[in-house]
Amino acid sequence: MSTFAAIDFETANRDRNSACAVGVVVVEDGRIARRYYELIRPPSRWFTFTFIHGLTWRDVRDAPRFDAVWEGIGRDLAGVDFLAAHNAPFDKGVLEACCTDHGLPAPSHPFVCTVQLARRQWNIRPTRLPDVCRHLGIELRHHQAASDAEACARIVIAAQREGWRNRTAAPHLRTISQA
Repeated sequence: MSTFAAIDFETANRDRNSACAVGVVVVEDGRIARRYYELIRPPSRWFTFTFIHGLTWRDVRDAPRFDAVWEGIGRDLAGVDFLAAHNAPFDKGVLEACCTDHGLPAPSHPFVCTVQLARRQWNIRPTRLPDVCRHLGIELRHHQAASDAEACARIVIAAQREGWRNRTAAPHLRTISQA
């Protein structure tokens, strides 16, 4: 089995660089090895998504900026084969925008989208994270970054147990990754 990390960002507003929380779950040999959850001080005090995740400027004003948070997490992700996220284009976009904003190189890992994985592996529709978790019996506190990241990791683990393998290492094979 591969080593991978599931990642989930919550953002303060529509700006991709407005990450205000991140959850990361590292999986090794089909088991959760490490969990990270960090609040992040976004570049602006402008919060429009509090109604989704419950976070406000007051919650994050003393939190470290993205570059300080990513310094620790990024080192641990160097050894993973791929990153997984539910609706991977969103989380990949947030990660890239935050890295660019802070002058950091964005990770070059391929992304696996668990929305697409759930559709192809189990034909689940709709594929919102709560729907997939309900189908697979995974506990979830939706829009809490640590819980969303762990749920995403458990979706990939469930698929791997049923024989799914990430094929991003072999570009000639069709894959579920979002490049």
